[in-house]
Parts: sequence; structure tokens; C-alpha cells
Amino acid sequence: MKRILVVGAGGQIGTELIPHLQKHYGEDNVIAADLNPANVERLKTFAIAESLDALDFQAYGEMIKKYRIDSLFNLVALLSATGEKNPQLAWKINMGALLNSLNLAKEFNCAIFTPSSIGAFGYNTPHVKTPQDTVMRPNTIYGVCKVTGELLGDYYHTRFGVDSRSVRFPGIISNGALPGGGTTDYAVEVFYEVLKNGKYTCQVPEDSYMDMLYMPDALNAITQLMEADPAKLKHRNSFNVTCMSFNPRELFTAIKKRIPSFEWNFEIDPVKADIAASWPDSLDDSCAREEWGWNPQWHMDAMIDDMLKAVKVKIDKGLY
Repeated sequence: MKRILVVGAGGQIGTELIPHLQKHYGEDNVIAADLNPANVERLKTFAIAESLDALDFQAYGEMIKKYRIDSLFNLVALLSATGEKNPQLAWKINMGALLNSLNLAKEFNCAIFTPSSIGAFGYNTPHVKTPQDTVMRPNTIYGVCKVTGELLGDYYHTRFGVDSRSVRFPGIISNGALPGGGTTDYAVEVFYEVLKNGKYTCQVPEDSYMDMLYMPDALNAITQLMEADPAKLKHRNSFNVTCMSFNPRELFTAIKKRIPSFEWNFEIDPVKADIAASWPDSLDDSCAREEWGWNPQWHMDAMIDDMLKAVKVKIDKGLY
């Protein structure tokens, strides 16, 4: 049975990945680690959780030894819009946590998963059905970190035999933890605002198409890839995965069909607008489908209905 350590576990992905992994591998075999004390206390309500600074190589290694870890899930990152406010800090955190994870994976013979992103692409990338292998010249420090991370993952695999794997996530829509500074955050925030206030102000242009993935599909992508036969993996770091592509206007119009009183307007954040314009409109995820059987289950209408239902429950319980 695998023994898994998830670092950066208190964020949007980690909060839902922990119980997902527990169902697959057992509660005692999944360890959650985060730097934020509030996140650690929250994680302790449903998992084995400890405080860890992933930039502290020695402490990180001690935790791997303590729990006899054989699989690392590195989710530590400053996201796209937040990273642009402090590029040096974003590089320090994103790359520091990744390098420590890769070196410890090498030392302790661990498999390692680190998510990449559509942020790894840029203006020169083909924007429609973006290929698996294409030009990658991002215009954000977040994207630079992701491209570097993909290259490092492949390097540690070919040079040292580290079992490194990754997917390029598009925007992830979730009703668990709120997002934390990404360009696609609007597609989550709107559900809370429409149910609580009946209106929403969007910072991304109404015609900005971006790929999206509902969290249940994102979680399945992680476990499916990590369980895949390594002999069939040609790319490893990192696979395009997607399920739906829409712009804010299309999403808001679909929500209004369900809540006719919903109103929205736009106050464009130039940083987010520039990032959104540089990212793909749609991804070609055929390599993931061919190499490890990627097959998303959620479409836009089902996602909207599920989000509205789940977020309403949270608001009614006073959780938001």
C-alpha cells in the first residue's frame, strides 16, 4: 500500500485531494503537510496533518522518513496573478519546493506528482486545440516556473530514474476551498457571489476563452496518472488535460438561465486580462487519453448545477 505525503495540502486542490487519496489508499496512508497553521488545524479535522515548510530540506526529509513515504504530491505554489505581485518570492517558493521535492524523491526513491498548468504556454503558442508538444514561452513568473518544473521533472527522470509525473491543469472549478490568486478564479467566485449577493463583478474580459476542469475530474486525473503503467508514458511531464472551454459571458449567461435575477458587470484587471489573453482557448488532450486513459466525466451544465447546489449548502450553513 502506498504511503503518500501531500505538501501544500491546505490549498484549493489539496483540500479535496486528501479525502480522495484516503478513499483510494486508506486514511492512515495519506499525510497532509502545510506551512499555514490555520490550514494545518483544518486539515487535522479529517486527516493526519503536520506543519511543514517545503523549503526546509532537512525537515522535509525527516517527515518522509518518519512516515515511510514512497509517493510525494507537491502542491506548493504561488499562483499566476499573485505571483506577478512578487516575482522573486514566487520563484523562491515554487522552485524551492519543487527542487527539494525532486531531490528528496531521488534520495528516498519516491514517486512524485507536481501539477503544471496552462500558464506554461504563452502568446506564441497555438491557442486553439493547443498541442501537447508546442512552443512554450510564458509571460508570467508562474508560467516560467511551470515550464522549468516540467523540464526538471523530465531531467530527474532521465538522469536519476525518478518516477516524476505531471498534468497541465487548466482552471479548476471547485466548491471546496476558495481559490487563491489565479486568473481563472472568477469561475469559482461567481457561484458564491450570485447566491449571496445576486451579482458579480468580473475582472477577466467577457470574451476570454480558457479551458476549465471540474474538481472531481482533476482529482481523478491525478490518481489515474499516478497509477498508470510507466511503460506507456511517453510524456510524463506534463500532460494536457481538459474538459470544457468557455468565456465569462457564456458561464454567466448559463447561470442566469437558472437564476434569472443574476446581474454581472466587468471591471477589468489588466494583469489578469493580459494573462488570460496569453493562455490557450482550448487544449488538445489526446496524448493523455492515449497514454493513460484520461476520460473526463463532467460537462459545463452538470458542473453549474452541482456548484450551485453545493455552494448554497455552504452559505446556508454559514460557511461563507
